[in-house]
Amino acid sequence: MALRTVAVILQEPVALFEYGVLAEVFGIDRTDEGVPAFEYRVCSEEDRPLDARNGTSVSAAHRLDAAADADLVAVPASPAAWSSSPAVLDTIRAAHDRGAWIMSVCSGVFSLGAAGVLDGRSCTTHWRHAEELAAMYPAARVDPDVLYVRDGNVISSAGTAAGIDAALHLVRTELGASVAATISRRMVVPPHRDGGQRQYVERPVPTCEAESLGPVLQWMVEHLEQTFTVDDLARRATMSPRTFARRFVAETGTTPHQWVTDQRVLRARHLLEASDLSVEEVARDAGFGSAALLRHHFAKCTGISPTAFRAQHRLTA
Repeated sequence: MALRTVAVILQEPVALFEYGVLAEVFGIDRTDEGVPAFEYRVCSEEDRPLDARNGTSVSAAHRLDAAADADLVAVPASPAAWSSSPAVLDTIRAAHDRGAWIMSVCSGVFSLGAAGVLDGRSCTTHWRHAEELAAMYPAARVDPDVLYVRDGNVISSAGTAAGIDAALHLVRTELGASVAATISRRMVVPPHRDGGQRQYVERPVPTCEAESLGPVLQWMVEHLEQTFTVDDLARRATMSPRTFARRFVAETGTTPHQWVTDQRVLRARHLLEASDLSVEEVARDAGFGSAALLRHHFAKCTGISPTAFRAQHRLTA
């Protein structure tokens, strides 16, 4: 199916950025640069302006029936996606049944789940919603680490700007790499981003009751550059190593080694973002000892290398 007609289904309240991503990729005439023209239809069940928060409203020129022959039916984020109307769900199902592309941006995937099109498929959403999506739709395979997933004719994207990656992937698939590159240049974004959304996930120190492991966890965070064993930590907690290890997993959900590694990666992230330290210096200050070890654990945790992370996330004055 050629990608010519695009229907975007808006639900109130409209998430402006996620909707804007679709409008920017598919709703702007770039035929003067060799990009095929899209027939872009903004659809809503309601024949009235839709609240988009912060004193803004959006009007959709079309009703849901305008999506009946669209090559792509896209659903941007909205709190309403958790409880989409029967009419919206029927529109998504009908598009899926006739083989059209179905795409969600961020939480819009919950509408796809309710419509049943995620059953047996891989999908993603914003990392904050991934566990809830998996719990609500157990027949779906939720991958919280990636920027987008294509499974058959269904594409789902992670949070917010990941919708750009998903939309450009679809353009690249249907219309070729040169068309996708032209659109990405106009948007001043890379045509393809490396890594996944793990690099954007903050991993705060878990809170524990003061009379339990809280003081030990705090001490560990303050001394990440040191080397310590479970026996060392157990003595500090006045427990046997076996009891300490069991209590640690019960209260933090992970092992002492993995917890320390995660916190060291978190410190490395902050140093890469906000300092001029070399990767070797970051490795030492974060407690990894060597740049090679930092690269190994950093890539395993975030999906990209420390150098790539710094290039994408570096804080500038």
